[in-house]
Amino acid sequence: MTRAQLLADDPIWLILIKAVALLLLGAVATMAMIILERKIVARMQHRPGPNRVGPNGWFQSIADAIKLPFKEQIIPDTADRKVYFLAPIMSTIPAFLALSVIPFGPEVSIFGERTVLQLVDLPVGVLVVLACSSMGVYGIVLAGWASGSPYPLLGGLRSAAQVISYEIAMGLSIVAVILYSGSLSTGDIVDRQASGWYFYLLIPSFLIYFISMIGETNRAPFDLPEAESELVGGFHTEYSSMKFALFFLAEYVNMVIVSAFCTTLFFGGYMAPWPISLIDDNYFNTGWWPLLWFFGKTWIFLFVFIWLRGTLPRMRYDQFMRLGWKVLVPANLVWIVLVVGMRALRNENDISSSTVLITIGIVLAVLVGVVFLLPERAPKQDGPIVPVTGGGYPVPPLDLKVPDKADLKPRVRRRREKAAVGAAAGAQKETEQ
Repeated sequence: MTRAQLLADDPIWLILIKAVALLLLGAVATMAMIILERKIVARMQHRPGPNRVGPNGWFQSIADAIKLPFKEQIIPDTADRKVYFLAPIMSTIPAFLALSVIPFGPEVSIFGERTVLQLVDLPVGVLVVLACSSMGVYGIVLAGWASGSPYPLLGGLRSAAQVISYEIAMGLSIVAVILYSGSLSTGDIVDRQASGWYFYLLIPSFLIYFISMIGETNRAPFDLPEAESELVGGFHTEYSSMKFALFFLAEYVNMVIVSAFCTTLFFGGYMAPWPISLIDDNYFNTGWWPLLWFFGKTWIFLFVFIWLRGTLPRMRYDQFMRLGWKVLVPANLVWIVLVVGMRALRNENDISSSTVLITIGIVLAVLVGVVFLLPERAPKQDGPIVPVTGGGYPVPPLDLKVPDKADLKPRVRRRREKAAVGAAAGAQKETEQ
């Protein structure tokens, strides 16, 4: 039976087990990532790191998970309450949905039932992952707008521009993989890599995807929507308690997804690395062994996320957008044309793949180098120059004012008046005592 037929034959109880396992995987991976990030970055910066809660501080993430739901929830008076509540949910749910199409392993037996370590195998699984990663930005944008504060709003706008820019580069980097595998199914892409991983066959696609996935997840050095130096906390500045925890959860689950997706597209998915795959007639590519290889590759990418955060400074916003639009997207388009030309040449002439790939790689490297060396044009100054603050870059106005009572909604105005009356009554009672 094929992968799709095995999954279609799953009973309801097995589907529920897989769904619960995916939910637990996202939550457990988030807790593990938080404690590992603190410890690894502390080691890089010669600090002790968490070492009080539990043995050697390993229960710190559990303490955080218990603490956050019980913290005080503060909602701004100027917030749009419905959208304010909806935004964290819109960021979290798509993150978990993308895990459903990731193949974690081959055919196994669970309680005597033959199945595949995957929740669902869709013919357009790659597009599902891209769609889910794109949906998460709606929660960030709505959170920034609904908070009623300029700093979250600027963080949400930055995130929208960032995700749109790097989503294009990420989508284009997958085109070469689709051309080689001939399928949009994640399971088929893994099966096509039995003769060779796409990591070394499509090196430019891998590099562009790797840069794009860091920009897509708003992680350092591309964490501009959460830039503390100019935007306080960014789009979640006005969030606290469990709502802040949901944004935190969505960020780390997205990191797991893009890392698992990179493993699926370029590193053979759950297939054993060489030379283990050659041992004992491919024994380590069957049963439950592939689960070990898949998570091992995924955690390598998650470690790189932490490594970059502990070593690289944050980029400036115009540099970041220039990298996406002027380097990654043009290089991607050139690479796709070269891949299509290479496939056409291979179909008509007897040319080795290694020769063509080396030639294309050299040409692409030269083009990228030329793009970096081109000087930037000096902006034309037509008419009077408008003075701005912040060293030539626009910053939020310094004369921000809290809206007057007349500008607030009646419900918010009544809540403020009630709070003022309660405070006055409490002060009078203390005076009488």
